[in-house]
Amino acid sequence: MIKFVFEKGEKTVSDIIQLLPDHLANQIAAGEVIQRPASAVKELMENAIDAGATDIQLIIKDAGKELIQVVDNGKGMSPMDARMSFERHATSKIRKIEDLFSIATMGFRGEALASVAAVAQVEMKTRRRGDELGTHIVIEGSQVLTQEPAACNEGTSICIKNLFYNVPARRKFLKSNTTEFKNIVEEFTRIVLTYPQLSFKLFHNNVEQMHLPAGSLKARITNTLGTRYEKHLIPVEEKMDGIHIHGFIGKPEIATKTRGNQYFFVNNRFIKSPYLHHAVAKAFEGLIEKEAHPFYAVYFELHPEKVDVNVHPTKQEVKFEDEQLLYAYVQSAVRHALSIHNIAPSIDFSLNPDITNLDALRLPTTDKDIDQVAGGYLTRSFSQGGKAHFIEKKDDLREWKQQKEQLYNPWTGFDSRERSTFSLPGLPDNTIPSKLMFDTAGGDKDHGNASREDFFDQTVPVSAHQSVLQWDEFLLSTVKSGLLLIHKKRALERIAYEKLKKRAVRQQPATQTLLFPASMELSPADGVFLESILPDLAVLGFDISLTGNYTYCIQGVPIDIPSGKELQVLEGIIEQLLHSDQDPTNSVQEKIIQSIARRMSWDHKLEKEESQALIDELFACEQPNYTPDGQQTFTVISKEGLLDLL
Repeated sequence: MIKFVFEKGEKTVSDIIQLLPDHLANQIAAGEVIQRPASAVKELMENAIDAGATDIQLIIKDAGKELIQVVDNGKGMSPMDARMSFERHATSKIRKIEDLFSIATMGFRGEALASVAAVAQVEMKTRRRGDELGTHIVIEGSQVLTQEPAACNEGTSICIKNLFYNVPARRKFLKSNTTEFKNIVEEFTRIVLTYPQLSFKLFHNNVEQMHLPAGSLKARITNTLGTRYEKHLIPVEEKMDGIHIHGFIGKPEIATKTRGNQYFFVNNRFIKSPYLHHAVAKAFEGLIEKEAHPFYAVYFELHPEKVDVNVHPTKQEVKFEDEQLLYAYVQSAVRHALSIHNIAPSIDFSLNPDITNLDALRLPTTDKDIDQVAGGYLTRSFSQGGKAHFIEKKDDLREWKQQKEQLYNPWTGFDSRERSTFSLPGLPDNTIPSKLMFDTAGGDKDHGNASREDFFDQTVPVSAHQSVLQWDEFLLSTVKSGLLLIHKKRALERIAYEKLKKRAVRQQPATQTLLFPASMELSPADGVFLESILPDLAVLGFDISLTGNYTYCIQGVPIDIPSGKELQVLEGIIEQLLHSDQDPTNSVQEKIIQSIARRMSWDHKLEKEESQALIDELFACEQPNYTPDGQQTFTVISKEGLLDLL
């Protein structure tokens, strides 16, 4: 007993610290290792690879909630090893502390099967080569129900049924089947790209999703991610200071708006490293758009002691001995690969054969050639004193000044009548204050649900007496209370959003059929996701059908999407929904509408009629003041506010 003495006397309490029961400790460990069905898939497939399997099958039902089964042709286990594999921290790979820092295999801590058995119903059949009978084990909630000899194939087959059946709170927080299966496909993809020399199959609900025979890395990338990669892969190969960097990067033309097809592997282990990703992105700088993401599958081979893989339960985050050096190596290797394939410029001191074969370099120089060069303009300019930097004065400075004035004069293109219509008190008729910004302090930022009647005289159409000035990304116009300043891109986004919203509510999609249907090939994970949102896209006017292995044919799009922008808009939708912050208050369809509206509103030069029409359409909206994500579309700067700026 322990006595605690308080100010008003003594109080005796019992001991409160005690050891957790094994089954509860296993469930807590399972929460760290097995977070979702994809986590179990990763652990089971890695065990199969460590067992020396050359053919691995992954069978999934109900996105892994009902069944996860991995069948391999590995070396199998003895009856004792089969039973011990479900004990916590039981492993054949660690004998002393030094072994922890020289790991060359996948699983090594002995937590996977114990964690799975704590939160699922597990059945395993395994047989070693040469044994007449194998072993059959059934475990539920860490309790062994059956262990007996059984006839089975060589290798191991593990079934995980009803994941989290005894932890209802964990099962409740699993995502939809589409999301969970997408995560499974991502884990499967990472593993098959790591081991192209092995054969893999993936089944979901009794349908074969992927069949990947053993082959080269290039063939594995093409078979897994799509045939469009076949002609756009650039090999990367560098060896330096004990580090071997190899793999493939994609040409700039296959860079996409969606993330996900970026892979780093260290000693045959997939890792996530924003730091090294920045090195690759830096090498592609200037070759792709800022919003685009290049494809790469880069593999590092280095001594296990130079990398620590035991810093995270999922082992996807590692720590390198010298990250800065590796950053420089990666950037250099990618740049070199781009340069030797004529993608990026490089310093090359050898002349192009087309140049060396010119007559001027190939044929001997004659006296006539020398006289012609000596009498030329360049020779005279650089041979006479003071002539090398002499610039002859011409009477064209006046013309240059006129061009400069026109360039910086915002009234270019407007006649005197239009200028007088746009006159402002205290403002010279040929200048606009440079201080006028969209969120000007002099403007009234809270207009409520402003309507057209609040600003314009309704007795006369706006187009009859309003001049609209286009100034970079802004439109400027006079109103009763002062100066109306509209952000073009945001206004277009609000207009497009409300059009799409009304069509979705009325279930009346407006589709324009493409003269030449567009084809889009996605990664397996992105393809699974696209299939889940096809009904929502159809309501908005998309006509998309599956034509092959994660290859889709776009036959129709909403009428507002300009020709040639179909793939760009669709890729943007997938990117935003997959990787942006998830807002539970918005439905999938709402997010799609917002994404389409944003990508239909790029800033471009408008004709005068288009500028006026944009203003009319904006103030005809139900909520013209803000974009769907809350950015202000316009502001009104009062006359007093304009005077304060002067």
